[in-house]
Amino acid sequence: MTPPRARRDPLTRDRVVAAAVALADAEGIEALSMRSLARSLGVEAMSLYHHVATKDDLLDAMVDVVFAELDRPAPGSPWRPALRGRCTSLHGALLRHPWAVGCLNSRRSPGMATLEHHDAVIGCLRLDGFSVRAAASVFATVDAYVYGFAVQELSLPMEPGEDTADLATEILASAPMASLPHLAEMAAAYVGRPEYDFSNEFDPGLDLVLDALATLRDEPA
Repeated sequence: MTPPRARRDPLTRDRVVAAAVALADAEGIEALSMRSLARSLGVEAMSLYHHVATKDDLLDAMVDVVFAELDRPAPGSPWRPALRGRCTSLHGALLRHPWAVGCLNSRRSPGMATLEHHDAVIGCLRLDGFSVRAAASVFATVDAYVYGFAVQELSLPMEPGEDTADLATEILASAPMASLPHLAEMAAAYVGRPEYDFSNEFDPGLDLVLDALATLRDEPA
């Protein structure tokens, strides 16, 4: 008697895109190809093209998945808490999906989740008193901060299980600290302490940015 064949979930666009995101999360965007994606799904590469037209189509959909994860400002909500929540949500998504740092704003054919997210952010700012020009400046500035912070955070030369205080101590151990008094002071008083965590700098830095951007709210259009 022939044993029954293992049942395989049908291939769908959502399943293909989810597998691509998982592969990029685990191995980096450089490891993602149609062949590697097909292997991860246990199918032939050509079968993927029934669900995604091209590699660019796949990347557009992957970016849309990430934007769909973000907190979207509710219509009419106060701009500052809404934007703060959105930026915190974006920061978390970039840490979950490190490949997305260089991809989220690189697509020429963005999906609806991406477009609706952008529209919601702009709408929140416009409805709470920002001019079109000021809203554009706010959006660009907060994204520059969040993306830049994520790049720094993801670039730290951390070993598994190592914390940022240990890293700072190791880096500075061989430095001529006697001739670097300000760096020595910061290491001793702050970044070299066991409780220090670089990621904790995100929230106060974001508040400084939002404080500065609040001044644009009352500028004339």
